[in-house]
Formats: sequence, structure tokens, C-alpha cells
Amino acid sequence: MNKKIPFKDTYNDNVSFLDNYLRVHDNFDLVAREINIASRPAKMYFIDGFAKDEILEKVMEFIMRIRDEDLENFKTTREFANKFLPYIEVDVHSEVETFSTFIYAGAIGLIVDGYKGGILIDARTYPVRSVEEPDNDRVLRGGREGFVETIIFNTALIRRKIRDRDLTMEIHQVGERSKTDIVLSYLENKVDKKLLKRLQKNLSEIKVNALSMSQESLAECLVKKQYFNPFPKVRYTERPDAAAACIYEGDIIVLVDGSPAAMIVPTSFFEFLQDTNDFYFPPIVGSYLRIVRAIIFGLALLLTPVWFLLIQNPQLIPEWLSFIQIEEPYSIPVFLQLMIIELVVDALKLASLNTPNSLSNSLSIIGALVLGELAVSAQLFSSEVVLFMAFVAIANFAQPSIELGYAFKLSRVFILVMTSLFNIVGFCVALILTILMISFTSTISGKSYLYPLIPFKGKALLSLFFRLPINTKNN
Repeated sequence: MNKKIPFKDTYNDNVSFLDNYLRVHDNFDLVAREINIASRPAKMYFIDGFAKDEILEKVMEFIMRIRDEDLENFKTTREFANKFLPYIEVDVHSEVETFSTFIYAGAIGLIVDGYKGGILIDARTYPVRSVEEPDNDRVLRGGREGFVETIIFNTALIRRKIRDRDLTMEIHQVGERSKTDIVLSYLENKVDKKLLKRLQKNLSEIKVNALSMSQESLAECLVKKQYFNPFPKVRYTERPDAAAACIYEGDIIVLVDGSPAAMIVPTSFFEFLQDTNDFYFPPIVGSYLRIVRAIIFGLALLLTPVWFLLIQNPQLIPEWLSFIQIEEPYSIPVFLQLMIIELVVDALKLASLNTPNSLSNSLSIIGALVLGELAVSAQLFSSEVVLFMAFVAIANFAQPSIELGYAFKLSRVFILVMTSLFNIVGFCVALILTILMISFTSTISGKSYLYPLIPFKGKALLSLFFRLPINTKNN
């Protein structure tokens, strides 16, 4: 914990100490402006680019009108701030560390001769992009707004959706050096108090220099280490309407300054079946989409392992499924074909991230035609392998969580490897181990990852698979 440093007793000592502490002469963008308030010297500190010029000019204009006789009647720093700084967000601090942290965050710091402590004027603005619809969380109907990298904008977007006195925006700071703002957003009368206290305790105990990767760094600090378990314990959304819906259900939304993604806690496995689109269609359509998503979950995990198991054991293939067999021999074993295409699919994903938009069509042509068609024509890969792997690749994009998609991928590869090594026994063991891994996983709140299946809650489980009509009982 940083040692608390109080302000000095004299103005000159404070100026000398702050200039050195803030390293004014080493940073061109940290402005230290000397002014006079009546006959008293004063100094302002602010980051160039954060301060709103119009508000700063208005504050300066008002300060310049102060006379010496006006100051005689207001002895304390708080009285001075209340009387002579008619701006909405003004505060007084007696510690240099807090004072400097707010300056680095964009506030204007002011010290005045004869007044102990520092005055902070929160007249900051941040560079920000428009609140447009996020690329990876689109809907066919509904709002087109999304979270941005500025946390105060994100809290305002949630406030716009939830006009309730129980809505709480609780701020924390994490990072010894970065002092990143973290906001816990929840409804006071619906939140799980034990989970809330656990999150508050965990946030206060985090000892890191900075949250370099924003919400991912925070998730790694909050979630118990799981080196061999790829299944995510946190969901993400970039949509204010989805975040508001989760808050209404009693969940906690964690916002990290600098990230447009909001963390949803707690999260169980079956909650990944839900998507924002489900609620913008009639209940029967939303239920159909969830059932399709559940089927895709199973196929993404088991389609290629089951097919590979049957290929290794042709006697297990029933007559009506005989068409899945590979007729022609290929120089590359089927197992290696599957592994190579798994890698190629990820390679294409990584390549698409680094491909300019103007060349994205060319990348699609290369990936689909050159790598696919030519590989089959040259008899390096069977058309069946390419077909099944193409379906699996598409299935990963049919569910909204990127993290869950990679969890399925790693589990699928594990089952394939075990099937290749130990045939039927390996497939059964790998499948059982995967199920056990999911079953013994717990959420951040300590509940089962398979809730409401374990422990069984029929009504809650049914509501996850079937979208119920909105009414006073479930809205």
C-alpha cells in the first residue's frame, strides 16, 4: 500500500514538492500554470488534452474577480471551494497521492496560498468513439448502441436503461501504478450479498502494477487459477441492453475503464445458451434459436470425434450411415488431416485479424478455394474431413462467446487425441473426463457450473432452453 503523504504547511513548500512529485519538467503534457487569486499566489495542475477549455476559461474568469476582502471571510479550503468555484464537481483533498491520482485521471488541481490541501475540479473530457453497435454482438432488431472505452459513458448507458433507486454504481481502483477504475453495477435489492462481498474483498486484495489487458487481466485476478480448465467463468457483453437485463436478474456487471466489454458474474454453463437476439423475437422464435444453439453446442464438441471413432471402427457403422465412410485411401492419415485443419482454421482467424478490410475478400477466396478445393483435388485431404471441419468452424461462430468456442475446441482436440491413441476406450475416458471437468467447475459465486441442472431446478432449467413471455414474474 502506498504511504499517505499529507500536504505541506506552506504554499511554497507545496509548489516545490508537487512540481517534483508530478515531474512537471519531465512531461510536456502536464501543465503547471501559475496564477494570482486577488493578491495570493496559486497554481493549477492539469493534463493537456483532458481539461475542457470552455469550463476552464469560465472557472478562471470567476477566479479573477475575487478580491482580498472576499477571502478574509472564508478561512478553510472547503469554504473557499464552495464559495469561489461555482462548478458542479469540486472536491478538497489533504493527501498528495489522491490529489495527483485525480490529476493524472484528467481533473484540474488547484492549490492556493493560505489554504491547506488541494482543490480538485473535475472538468475533464476523454477522447471517445461513438456508441455504435459492437461488431461481435449484433442483433437483427433492437438498439444499435454499444459500450465504449470510457467508463463514465458506459455507466450512463446503463443508467438510461435502469431508472431505479436501487441501481448502484460502486467504484474501485485496481493497480499500484495504473490505478484503473473498476465499477460494480448491481441492484441493491436483488444482488447476491455474499457474491458482492467476495468481489469487493477480491478487488481490495489485488496486488498488480497494472491491468494491462483490462477486463482479461481483471478476470484472471478475480477467478481462481484454472490451468487445465478452459471453460470460462465470465461472460462478456458490449451491449447496454444485455447488461441491463442481467442486472435486473440479480447479476453483477463489472465495468473496466478502457474496455468496451462488460463482465457478467456469476455465469454458469447453460447461460451461454442465451443471446440478445432471443429477446427481440417472439417467445416461440427465441425458444427455437436456443434449441438450435444447444444442438450446435453438442455438434461442435462431438461431431468430428464421433465420426473419427466410427471411421476407426467400421463395424460400428449402421447400414443407413454407410455414406460417412471414406472410400479412397489418402496419403495423410485421417487423424492428421483433422489436426491440420484445426490449425488451419485458427491460422485463418488470426490472418483475418491482421488483414485490411480491402483485402478481406481475397483472404476468403484463398482460404475457401486454394486451401480447400486444391487440397481435396490433390488427394491430400478427404472431402468428408473438409466438410465436417467446415461445419465445426461455422458452429463455433453460432454461439456468442469466443471463450466458450475455444473451450469446445480444446476439449474436442483432447477427445480426438485420446480416440486416436486408445480407440473406443480413449473416446469414452476423454468424454467422461470432459464431463467431470465441467461438473466439478464452480462459478465465481461458488455455485455449480451446471446450475440449474446440478442442483436440479426444473423451472430454472426450462427457462434457459425456452424463452418465456415477458410478464411481471420474469421480467
